[in-house]
This record gives sequence, structure tokens and C-alpha cells, in this order.
Amino acid sequence: MKNSQYVVFLIFLALLSCQQENKKKETQTLPYFNSYDFTPQWGKDFKIHKIAPFQLINQKGKIISDKQYKGKIYVANFFFTSCTGICNTLTKNMALLQQKLEKDTLVQFISHSVTPKIDSVATLSNYVDFKGLKTHNWNLVTGNKEEIYKLARESYFADADYKETNKPSSFIHSENFLLIDSEGYIRGVYNGTLQLEMTRIAKHVAVLEKEFYPKKTN
Repeated sequence: MKNSQYVVFLIFLALLSCQQENKKKETQTLPYFNSYDFTPQWGKDFKIHKIAPFQLINQKGKIISDKQYKGKIYVANFFFTSCTGICNTLTKNMALLQQKLEKDTLVQFISHSVTPKIDSVATLSNYVDFKGLKTHNWNLVTGNKEEIYKLARESYFADADYKETNKPSSFIHSENFLLIDSEGYIRGVYNGTLQLEMTRIAKHVAVLEKEFYPKKTN
């Protein structure tokens, strides 16, 4: 084997070993995500970035704040009701995930509208009815646009374009689902357009529940 081929082979083995190690870690504990590049970081030393306090309004006209998610595991995403692209898939897959975790009382869901001036409480309510969504543990929220966009960009890292352009006027359109633990840390990032990822999220929810609610999951 030529030297260059041998080097490539060693790099391949190293990458494969790293992937296997990460998968092994994921079955035991989940990483923390602290930046836009979503580099996974394991260990308590990386408990750095938390979701900021917020106060929004859901499809029932009720005030929804970060306090209601304190001590709870939840999955978050961003969408808008008039979207004809990926949002329909995101909503469908969130509903699928909710169904997978139907008997799990420890997990919640929240979907933020990125067109809050259009997505009023009434619009969100009609959207829920039209899609046949179950909302006992799922809040679709609207509110102040500046607050939602700041939350998306600074808390959930949901606007990659803003990171590159630094233009506040850029429109947020993210396919990510984010898994947040009961202390407010980001513990998982997933492609919300893929059904396969819903199975992965469900498995990761179980990992978090063992971490935060060991007595309830044993």
C-alpha cells in the first residue's frame, strides 16, 4: 500500500472510530450544544448555553413562558402557517413524534411562528383544527416578532443565514428540531423533515429521562 493510501486509510479508521464513540456516548448520555455550529460537547463542564426567558401566546390565547417548561423536557421548532414548503412536513413529523411519545407525560412540544403578525391566536387555532393536531402538550406560539427572532437566533441558533449576514431583516426558516432538557440546555439537534429522525429523538428523550427522572424510568 502506498504511503498516501495508507494515510487515507488511517484517517478513515479514525473517523469511523470517532463516529462509533459518539454513538456509544449517545446511548449513555447526550451532549450539550453551545453554538451555531452545533458541535456536540459531552460532560458537565459544557453546561454553558441555556434557552433565555420568554413570554409568548399560544393557540388558545394563553400566555406561555419559560417558567412553564422549567423542569420539563421539550422539543422546539420554528414554522409559519402559510408556509407551502417544509413547514407542512415539520408539523406532520412533530405530530408523528408526539404520537410516538403518546404515553410519555414527561415531554412537551413547542412550535414558534416566525410570522407572528400573520399568525394570530385565531390563525393558529384554525391551523390546529385544520391539521387535526393534539395540543394537550403542544403549544403553537405567536407574539412579539423581535422577541421570537431574538429567541430563535440567540437561544436556539435557528437562523444560520443571520450568523453569516448579521442582517436582522433576514427571514428565519429552519428545518431543525431541538431537544431541550429540564434545565434549559440544548441536548439534541435533528432534521425535522426526516421521519427517521423522530425515532432518534424518541430514543434521546428516553436517555434524558433516565438522567433527570431516574426514579420514574427504572
